Amino acid sequence: MAEGAGHGQRIIRALMKTIDFDYSLPDELIARHPLAERGASRLLHVDGVNACFSDRLFNELPTFFRPGDLLVFNDTRVIKARLHGRKDSGGKVEALVERIVSDHEVLMFLRASKSPKTGSVLLFAESIQALVLGREGELFRLAFDPARTVLEWLEHYGEIPLPPYLHRPAEADDDERYQTVYARDPGAVAAPTAGLHFDEAMLERLREMGVNSAFVTLHVGAGTFQPVRADDLAEHQMHSERYAIPEATVAAVEATRAAGGRVGAVGTTSMRALESAARDGVLRAGGGETDLFITPGYHFNVVDRLITNFHLPRSTLLMLVSAFGGMDLLLRAYAHAVEARYRFFSYGDAMLIEKRPE
Repeated sequence: MAEGAGHGQRIIRALMKTIDFDYSLPDELIARHPLAERGASRLLHVDGVNACFSDRLFNELPTFFRPGDLLVFNDTRVIKARLHGRKDSGGKVEALVERIVSDHEVLMFLRASKSPKTGSVLLFAESIQALVLGREGELFRLAFDPARTVLEWLEHYGEIPLPPYLHRPAEADDDERYQTVYARDPGAVAAPTAGLHFDEAMLERLREMGVNSAFVTLHVGAGTFQPVRADDLAEHQMHSERYAIPEATVAAVEATRAAGGRVGAVGTTSMRALESAARDGVLRAGGGETDLFITPGYHFNVVDRLITNFHLPRSTLLMLVSAFGGMDLLLRAYAHAVEARYRFFSYGDAMLIEKRPE
């Protein structure tokens, strides 16, 4: 089955199943805390050209690049998107911001014993009143007390929204470590985790050897943690996220291509932003909403190499990296990573994937 094949937006191999992207992961391989140093992780190099992989260290990353190459980073900043509160009836409520709609309105996931009704008032952190304006699918639209902007309320009273699979509350260190060192545009409710490995020393090493950098913004939504519930990939509805591509980034990609350099995306979020802005084969500045669902069979228009973490079984992100490096090779690489006891998920180890030939 193919949808939008002329623009490379969504191509799904016939009969492709969610279970095709499953793997078994021992619980102890989930990295529940970051390492003491950002760049101390391991790096699995996956070569889609030669269909092989090798065990390396993230500190060796610059050896895979040459002067004139480009790395594109996602500069989104994680907001303190988790709030705890109660309904006016007294029942407890846990809330997770999906996105900030305006200075005073948000779309949120709400967990309560009984869903709050439109027109009811919620009280968060014993300090913030929020009016329930209505429901939009699984999300609730709330209007927050206009005494402060939503971002200000969250900064004072919210918590960093750690992924649910960590099974622990946010700690003081997470305020810094679940944030890239180059984060600057607030709006994400999950970190672009491939970027968590980069510290200032690594960025400086890359600059000194002539590797250029550019930025996009994609505000990661809570939908990134939602499982693929459909058995057939063609039936999955991808969540939508906001992105922006600056003119300077388009110019950097064009200059890199013209000089024979390679374009690398730091994270699947950078990849989705770039590919979303080049669906007809030409990268353009601008932005909007993207629900781009990348699966094996997709034609990549911009990115040659991808730095990423290890992703959940049956997830859209595992499908994306399988499309990029080759499905069979990626699943073998994941099996090797489990056997070699790599650390998985947001605070885990990294991969450098070279695009398979198309």
